[in-house]
Amino acid sequence: MNAMLETPELPAVFDGVKLAAVAAVLYVIVRCLNLSRFLLKSCPLLTKEYIPPLIWGKSGHIQTALYGKMGRVRSPHPYGHRKFITMSDGATSTFDLFEPVAEHCVGDDITMVICPGIANHSEKQYIRTFVDYAQKNGYRCAVLNHLGALPNIELTSPRMFTYGCTWEFGAMVNYIKKTYPLTQLVVVGFSLGGNIVCKYLGETQANQDKVLCCVSVCQGYSALRAQETFMQWDQCRRFYNFLMADNMKKIILSHRQALFGDHVKKPQTLEDSDLSRLYMATSLMQIDDNVMRKFHGYNSLKEYYEEESCMRYLHRIYVPLMLVNAADDPLVHESLLSIPKSLSEKRENVMFVLPLHGGHLGFFEGSMLLPEPLTWMDKLVVEYANAICQWERSKLQCAEAEQVEAGLE
Repeated sequence: MNAMLETPELPAVFDGVKLAAVAAVLYVIVRCLNLSRFLLKSCPLLTKEYIPPLIWGKSGHIQTALYGKMGRVRSPHPYGHRKFITMSDGATSTFDLFEPVAEHCVGDDITMVICPGIANHSEKQYIRTFVDYAQKNGYRCAVLNHLGALPNIELTSPRMFTYGCTWEFGAMVNYIKKTYPLTQLVVVGFSLGGNIVCKYLGETQANQDKVLCCVSVCQGYSALRAQETFMQWDQCRRFYNFLMADNMKKIILSHRQALFGDHVKKPQTLEDSDLSRLYMATSLMQIDDNVMRKFHGYNSLKEYYEEESCMRYLHRIYVPLMLVNAADDPLVHESLLSIPKSLSEKRENVMFVLPLHGGHLGFFEGSMLLPEPLTWMDKLVVEYANAICQWERSKLQCAEAEQVEAGLE
């Protein structure tokens, strides 16, 4: 696709095929030649300005605070089934499965495999809102619950989710492929989940089998490059860092017996003294260095961030990939946005979408004061997925048209 989109300066580009004298067969073939143009025609949100609520919506901090504190307004409660998978190390991974409540626009069996943000799960309001909307558009949804994130699910091995561990997400995807052999996949990741899904797809070509496309929203791409910016007070990032670290501490300490108990066979690098240092931690980096990296035996924080970031895997993704960030996201420093921008300029399959506003996983819509239940982000992801499904259907029509043309020669 080779496109980097910054709203509102998006051109409404789609010239169409104006060769009226050419046979309909050739029209279909030509229409299939350019995915970017097809997406710009099929996804109106890509060519329209995102308009946040008038009074407060242009503040990335308020958008981020509303997402963090409230999630979404009037969030629905989609009905799903919880699935349990026992991992090779004894860990119990869970995900929630939601069946579609309407027929898909192309009539196919499509499953969205969704990875939420840091310490999030299927019960978070922004996930519930997105799943409900996706269901109503004909998608089956499978939502990973990060290991240790659900308060009512005990850890059964001495480790939790980490920044880039793809084991649980991969197990969920394999379950979906095995259970629904005819389904095709749309991969979606929010924030930290965006890092995990991109890393998963890039780890091996086989992971992209049956995948129609991938959407990543509000991730930072490189933890190694982000760690210094997270310690700066610019855009209050140090304050956000403290808040997220405090939340992570609470989650880890709620599983202290499973992680640090005397009966637990802990990773060799994890020591009892690390628990004491955890109490004193005031940043995610301190928690990662003292606890998280040791779950997988990394020798240093630098090694942990380098190995678990998706940055080194992005160039191995060959399916259509849409990377979405907000220019006013207080958690993602503007220097990190050069990563998706550069990638979209080099790779035909990558589209980078950068609205001016939205904060971190906010993207609320509404006229004046009160936000709407559904966000611009929810609509964009589903609209993009619909367009990709239609594109795949068009490619099939292209192949059939070429066969017809060959038969006429």
